[in-house]
Amino acid sequence: MRITIEGASEEFERKLLDLLAEHRHELAVTADTEWTVERAERYLRSLPAGARRFAEMVVVDGDGYADADTLRSILGKLNGPTVALSRAIPRGVKAGWWPEGTRAPVTVVYDPDNPSWQKAIGYEVSGENVPVFRAAFTRLSPCPWDGDAPSALAPAPAADGTGWAAMDDVPRALDILDEGENR
Repeated sequence: MRITIEGASEEFERKLLDLLAEHRHELAVTADTEWTVERAERYLRSLPAGARRFAEMVVVDGDGYADADTLRSILGKLNGPTVALSRAIPRGVKAGWWPEGTRAPVTVVYDPDNPSWQKAIGYEVSGENVPVFRAAFTRLSPCPWDGDAPSALAPAPAADGTGWAAMDDVPRALDILDEGENR
């Protein structure tokens, strides 16, 4: 018997996998270990800021590949971000965010001509995961507008879109000072 369940919540999936694990001797169970936008977003949210920026540089800035020297020149030592990336996978399995066997999205690239111990020459995300993680970064973005950000120096818009109107309710500095003196 083969059962395929699509569109189930992560909680339902976790409970079903727990039930199936109880009967593992009778069944062959495989879990969906592919990255989804939801899983990618949760993965990225679980990372410290430096590791998230590292992943963003590989996925968004590098379109799936970033040279290690470039990353080092911007982030400094890569030990912190790479350790955080590697620890996020088992932490997510333990928390039930993704199933056992889910592969790390960011992987190290070594020089194939030098098989001995060496520094990484780059980091990559597989081609099918780049759009998934790009969408997750978009969802994490606090930017509420499309296109270029509005200028912080532009006058605040009035109801008619022209700037501060004469009768807008904006406290003036002198009004605030007068209130303080009259108390």
